Amino acid sequence: MTAPSTSDAPTPQQARESLVALRSEVAKAVVGQEETVTGLVVALLCRGHVLLEGVPGVAKTLLVRTLSTALSLESTRVQFTPDLMPGDVTGSQIYDSRTARFEFHEGPVFTNLLLADEINRTPPKTQASLLEAMEERQVSVEGKPLALPDPFLVAATQNPVEYEGTYPLPEAQLDRFLLKLDVHLPQREQEIDILSRHATGFDPGNLVTAEIQAVAGAAELRTAREDVAQVSVANEVLGYIVDICRATRSSASLQLGASPRGATALLATSRAWAWLSGRDYVTPDDVKALAPATLGHRVALRPEAELEGASATGLLEGILRSVPVPR
Repeated sequence: MTAPSTSDAPTPQQARESLVALRSEVAKAVVGQEETVTGLVVALLCRGHVLLEGVPGVAKTLLVRTLSTALSLESTRVQFTPDLMPGDVTGSQIYDSRTARFEFHEGPVFTNLLLADEINRTPPKTQASLLEAMEERQVSVEGKPLALPDPFLVAATQNPVEYEGTYPLPEAQLDRFLLKLDVHLPQREQEIDILSRHATGFDPGNLVTAEIQAVAGAAELRTAREDVAQVSVANEVLGYIVDICRATRSSASLQLGASPRGATALLATSRAWAWLSGRDYVTPDDVKALAPATLGHRVALRPEAELEGASATGLLEGILRSVPVPR
């Protein structure tokens, strides 16, 4: 993908307008998931990855496919199954009889947007094959690193772990996801809208029927990321982020609190959210808005808290109410 010349690069305002327009463009195919689309845009701005959780049939796959079309980025999809091998994701060495040599054939991870569909249906060994790609943005072949394209985002979908045939993701891999977004069942009116679209010819397997247009691309993302890096954060807000994360570590209901990596992730997502909102500074409300999706998958409940019906989201909401907000 060739970088545009300086004169062709969009301005920060143009980049913001294009990325905000993604929500209405994706809504042509996916009903009622505006918050999830915003979360995916935040992850792209932060060079992070997203875990989408929801029951089967709530358009998680359609959402990612539509986003890649609206962003004019290359995307691939991997259906994670119990027999999937690490090489099926990252690529493998194939013997070429004509040259009598082994040659590396790139796997589907060499793309801009990788849809890892039902990631928790594959064993931990294959789940772990994504760790290097997600963290280092490279794949090592015989000790030599091969860089992945930029931008690169893993959008992994998973069904709730209570469902049969699922494997819980290891903590190390969960921590590589910048955000965990819940894809909820639609409201009644939204579900009627979905059925109406299908009744009038919408085909989720063919996005041409939804007339999805590319409203942003790599150039807008580059400009946006550069501008997000200029968003200022007051020392009081930095202290607020630290206090929230430290409160998770001292909670009696949590056996694992948010690490310093979680704090830096919350800083990054808060800055991106502020930028999307049209501001060049972060407020405590930005931190509050992004804390559940950024920290919820980075904490672990104690067994007794789970038995009492507690949830990570509920505990985080309580922590946000208890930590003093800077004025």
